Amino acid sequence: MTSPELPVGVTWIDRADDERVRDYVGLTDVALRRLLEPERGLYLAESAKVIDRALGAGHQFRSLLLTPRWVTDLADLVARAVAQGAPVFVMDPVVAEEMTGFHLHRGAIAAMHRPVLPAVADVIAGARRVAVLEDIVDHTNVGAVFRSAAALGVDAVLVTPRCADPLYRRSVRVSMGTVFQVPWTRIDPWPGGLATLREAGFTVGAFALREDGVELGELAADPPERLALVLGTEGDGLGERTIAEADLAVRIPMAGGVDSLNVAAASAVAFWALQPVRPEESRTR
Repeated sequence: MTSPELPVGVTWIDRADDERVRDYVGLTDVALRRLLEPERGLYLAESAKVIDRALGAGHQFRSLLLTPRWVTDLADLVARAVAQGAPVFVMDPVVAEEMTGFHLHRGAIAAMHRPVLPAVADVIAGARRVAVLEDIVDHTNVGAVFRSAAALGVDAVLVTPRCADPLYRRSVRVSMGTVFQVPWTRIDPWPGGLATLREAGFTVGAFALREDGVELGELAADPPERLALVLGTEGDGLGERTIAEADLAVRIPMAGGVDSLNVAAASAVAFWALQPVRPEESRTR
């Protein structure tokens, strides 16, 4: 494909091995991305909607990559990248797929500068509902939990040191960009960080398959003012030390011979049941 006529500030790239688009190479290799993204201080945002949410959160472009049909349709996004002084690249769809390993059917992908994570105390200040994700390794689950958190009244999310990166491309995409909407940071050390939550006045509820645990409905009937909900990794669930150091174990009653829900589904059920009553809502009740 020959280079089309492009706006000022937009550059045509015709080779997948061009160093200028190195940030986008091999996106399907999760291990590689885990190594490169923190080192270079970048993350990748896919689709105009997700990129717009990242910009709305104050994040900055590193570069923007499009295929030709989207240059005009996403002219506003292109202009915002140019205004920030970030390079905008355009590639033939076939070359882009060869380079990234997937079809850019969402129109655009951006390399964004990774922001410095805030302190735990700053993230939880004023929060009433906090979700803590312990060692959840599947990026899809992490993104889905963030989406539920944004929709169902969770004020902040904390992720443990071994939890998957919320800014990994799949997490961002599954969350529909809500990883930029819900305040979050890493809590370290863990589970020693539980002390930080207690000192801030939170009751810590650990979701676990314990017969002696409090049923979710019972907790929802009279929830504490400030509640931190700890959700565990796929398969093994929460660590025994985490459960022991929590203030209470919480379980979702199951029927039909099912012992548990996927962590993303369980988080949605829990967040919905435990939504705090906001001041503006209490006046109407």
